[in-house]
Amino acid sequence: MFSKKMEEALNNQVNAEFYSAWYYLSMAVWAKNKGFDGTYNFMVKQAQEEEGHAMKFINYIIDVGGKVELKGIEKPPASFESLKDVFAKALEHEKYVTSLINKLVALAEEEKDYATYNFLQWFIEEQVEEESTMSGILTKLEMIGDSKNGLFMIDSKLGER
Repeated sequence: MFSKKMEEALNNQVNAEFYSAWYYLSMAVWAKNKGFDGTYNFMVKQAQEEEGHAMKFINYIIDVGGKVELKGIEKPPASFESLKDVFAKALEHEKYVTSLINKLVALAEEEKDYATYNFLQWFIEEQVEEESTMSGILTKLEMIGDSKNGLFMIDSKLGER
């Protein structure tokens, strides 16, 4: 069993992961409404991945004898300026999630909660991947600018996820 402080922090992360899913689903809907079917597919899969992350936290809390407390999820933004704006905000969001994971790791170290520390290592690696993916897409969007052909091509590529 872990401390109440750790239990609360992990429950807050469950909420953050579900919010991430909603945020990416909001981006998916925006993309679909703008005709970016590939981005829609990419972001729906991203939302599903975030739900999976939330479930990992839920299962861990249960496995160590903690109590899961589901909280309300804030409404995410629903409007974006462009495809580039979507991925800039996605990268910004992933950096925020990375900071949350890092705080959990620091708390686990502080509390000498080595089981939780070990559990969190997967998320550290995952966040490196998440930031790299979003950064790479954003870089490509910056390269193509407003080129309709470029936007069409990157959207098609995103649909392959």
